[in-house]
Amino acid sequence: MSKDSWSIFKIMGEFVEGYEKLQRIGPCVSIYGSARTGPDTQVYKDAQRVAHLLSEAGYGVITGGGPGVMEAGNRGAHEAGGPSVGLNIQLPFEQHDNPYIDRDKSIDFDYFFVRKVMFVKYSQAFVVMPGGFGTLDELFEALTLVQTGKLDKRPIILYGSHFWGGLIDWFRDILLTEFKTISDDDPDVLHVIDTPEEAVKVITNYHSKAELKPNF
Repeated sequence: MSKDSWSIFKIMGEFVEGYEKLQRIGPCVSIYGSARTGPDTQVYKDAQRVAHLLSEAGYGVITGGGPGVMEAGNRGAHEAGGPSVGLNIQLPFEQHDNPYIDRDKSIDFDYFFVRKVMFVKYSQAFVVMPGGFGTLDELFEALTLVQTGKLDKRPIILYGSHFWGGLIDWFRDILLTEFKTISDDDPDVLHVIDTPEEAVKVITNYHSKAELKPNF
């Protein structure tokens, strides 16, 4: 067998481990954001607060397991006594496990695509804090799956109108109005908010009206 063929077994192993651990946790929210966000920043503090409030509301918190916003999310969940999940990825820089992940809920991945499946499969909502290319990749993965019906509709929250406002304007002015490459209601799945309390309210309000169930 070729090296590519043998890699199938490692990919299968990552899927099995992820499914086995995450299916036992219950309703979760994924928090995305930059690994470069320091603990003295307002974005870090807000992410920590969002996770804390989500845990108090009965949700587990899933992050990428690294520093920055990911650490803030796990920290908030840990401090509130809620499930704190870390989906770690092996990278040559930036990524290392943060100390606020529950020991039995830390999962290591070599493959980004397997990791992204775990983010969306077991999350009832997504909170997207300011971030870079990786955060944008995770946002558009979730947005595309919801738009195409591959994932049931659920809140996608963009935290920080100053950071995300230009992107929303581009969606509406360029994609929708000028080039007509998206539908009128496509941007409506996104909620742009500026406080942790508002973020959690959007999620809890949505699931008080919709059937809350695992995404499988």
